[in-house]
Amino acid sequence: MAEFGSAWQTVTVTLPALFLFCFFLFYLSPLNQTSITNIIFSHPTPISHIKTIHDTPPPISSPPPLPPRTLLSPSYSLTANDTSSLIQGEEKPKKKMSNLERIEADLARARDAIRKAVQAKNHSKGNDDQGFIPTGSIYRNAHSFHQSHVEMEKRLKVWIYREGEPPLVHDGPLNNIYGIEGQFIDEMESGKSRFMARHPDEANLFLIPISVANIVNTLYKPLVTYSRDQLQRVVLDYIGIISERYPYWNRSQGADHFLVSCHDWAPDISEANPKLYDKFIRVLCNANTSEGFKPQRDVSIPEINIPYGKLGPTPQRTSPDKRSILAFFAGGAHGNIRHILLEHWKDKDNEVQVHEYLDKKKNYFKLMGKSKFCLCPSGYEVASARVVTAISVGCVPVLISDYYALPFSDVLDWTKFSVYIPSEKIPEIKTILKGISPKRYLQLQKRVTEVHRHFMIHRPAQPYDMIHMLLHSVWLRRLDVLLPS
Repeated sequence: MAEFGSAWQTVTVTLPALFLFCFFLFYLSPLNQTSITNIIFSHPTPISHIKTIHDTPPPISSPPPLPPRTLLSPSYSLTANDTSSLIQGEEKPKKKMSNLERIEADLARARDAIRKAVQAKNHSKGNDDQGFIPTGSIYRNAHSFHQSHVEMEKRLKVWIYREGEPPLVHDGPLNNIYGIEGQFIDEMESGKSRFMARHPDEANLFLIPISVANIVNTLYKPLVTYSRDQLQRVVLDYIGIISERYPYWNRSQGADHFLVSCHDWAPDISEANPKLYDKFIRVLCNANTSEGFKPQRDVSIPEINIPYGKLGPTPQRTSPDKRSILAFFAGGAHGNIRHILLEHWKDKDNEVQVHEYLDKKKNYFKLMGKSKFCLCPSGYEVASARVVTAISVGCVPVLISDYYALPFSDVLDWTKFSVYIPSEKIPEIKTILKGISPKRYLQLQKRVTEVHRHFMIHRPAQPYDMIHMLLHSVWLRRLDVLLPS
């Protein structure tokens, strides 16, 4: 009996051990379909809850440094092997940067270089700036402008969408007051521009090659309606096509896309669907802040009258001591400001010469060249081609306009080479201009000649000319945007 009890005691001790051994064999056998990995990670931590190393980039007013590589990107799929590696302290394989991440990193380097140039107050030479370095009071910050232009030369790439056919797209007027839009499109599509991207994935800006002037000339002939409906539909349809075929518009909501137009109707493209154009860069001559132009997003370009066979007004270099006319204007009564100007000054003063219709025996450009100040009042729209003409002939522009966002004012200080007279002070024009001392006038006139290079057109375009200045204005707005990658 004692032996039986001893044997039973042995069995009761070994049975649990034997049971556990059999369970372990079953657990490891193919009969068990639940993997050990699934048991251990049956409730994994969601990837969205894993904190990344870097914080949200600061506002562009303080250019952000390149963000460090994140430990775990939200787009990275976590696996058991990767988790084990992290637990054991092994480094996770680096994730390849996307095209957009590379573009944003490159723009971050440009911002950093500009900031350092401003802090150090030095200049670095560009790729092809012909030895010119901007200096002097006509610039808001010459160091910032020069370094920004250098960075643009090194990094800017513009993709031009190829959809559509002329004349509505890929074309534009090359002459007269709307000529800048055609000249710009033609320059970018000529194949000679260093800024043209070879593939959209390398582009940091996208040009929508629509000519508003050509649309109006084509679809509104004969002119039986002033409705902007046809114009708006052409632009909406074009954006619809490119947004369906490519990812670029949708990923940025148009923040890295731009359109160039000098036609008076160009701002009206936004009226049909304002939200669609909320971030879109409109490059316009008609830069009227009271009609929706936003200088922080949109770009103001100078209106320029381009004669046939030329690229702008013929420059004149009449010395200041030979300028016998105090102020000059000749033009039609287009708009309220000109109506007021003609009412107060038309053919009433020998020093302030204001004419509605100039005598055919008199030469308009020679009279401007003999004038100290050239009156540049707004017409039906805020821009006036007289501003560029005045600068070309060395005449100090007198800007008589309301709500006009001046061209290139991101980098140019217009107070240093022009005079501004609000429309309500038109009766005081002579008093104001007479109040400018000879020394002050000579300073203004000298700076007009200095700033002239930025209002000249060259084909092919040259550094710091009007086409490069236009591109630079768009480049600055692209630098102010951080696209999510």
